[in-house]
Amino acid sequence: MSAFLLGHEPAVRLAGFAGVLAAMALWELVAPRRALLRGRRRWWTNLGLSAAGTLLIRFALPTLAVGIAIWAATENVGLFNRLDLPLLLSIPLTIIALDLLIYAQHVAFHRFSIFWRLHRVHHADPDIDTTTGVRFHPLEIFVSMLIKMAAVAALGAPAVAVLVFEVLLNGTTMFNHGNVRLGEAVDRALRLVIVTPDMHRVHHSVERDEHDSNFGFNLSIWDRLFGTYRASPRGGQTGMRIGLADCTDFKPTWFFWSLALPFFKLKEGAR
Repeated sequence: MSAFLLGHEPAVRLAGFAGVLAAMALWELVAPRRALLRGRRRWWTNLGLSAAGTLLIRFALPTLAVGIAIWAATENVGLFNRLDLPLLLSIPLTIIALDLLIYAQHVAFHRFSIFWRLHRVHHADPDIDTTTGVRFHPLEIFVSMLIKMAAVAALGAPAVAVLVFEVLLNGTTMFNHGNVRLGEAVDRALRLVIVTPDMHRVHHSVERDEHDSNFGFNLSIWDRLFGTYRASPRGGQTGMRIGLADCTDFKPTWFFWSLALPFFKLKEGAR
């Protein structure tokens, strides 16, 4: 199974991305949580930023996280390789460890101004739906990949575990950014384990204390464990304002404006 997944890595990634995007888009159409202010014209910019980031790392880096994992296994580098852990144990440990890393990275990207300049492109979206989950500046995608590669090498994570984590993270990110309606009981049960759309939507509030909460992308345990969990926004799920206080007009829907955003100053959200 591992050999099959790694041998068909591009197809596995594309199938996971396209399948979740299509399912979430249909769900948003059938059962939306909020009315969109700017509609779906934002999709071209959000998906365009994701595509630009993918192209950047593919051309700028000689290998990516899965390649680093293969190299680490060959050279016996990293904790799991040195311990010679069985695959059935190293896969879940890799997923948990990398998920914690993504949480910590997310917190850092809010705390430090040099990272916030990149990350605010994600928060500038005046609406939130499944495409917001892939709306990241190409330079943030590049920096995130470098951090992930270093973590994979240090862990000695198996290549198949890294691939599973990346496909899982991509899917859960599109899910928890989804503009979808879940029953209250279902949401309450799910968020005991994973980040739900209602939980993560708080993080996209224009209010500073609210968007500095609920940093998790996959497992919800990290926010509870480190005291960054917030159950709901003050304005309610349908009444809260989404985006950045200085960027709630149409500009964040422009591709080139979004690309340029890290390089000019905003009053809002200064770190």
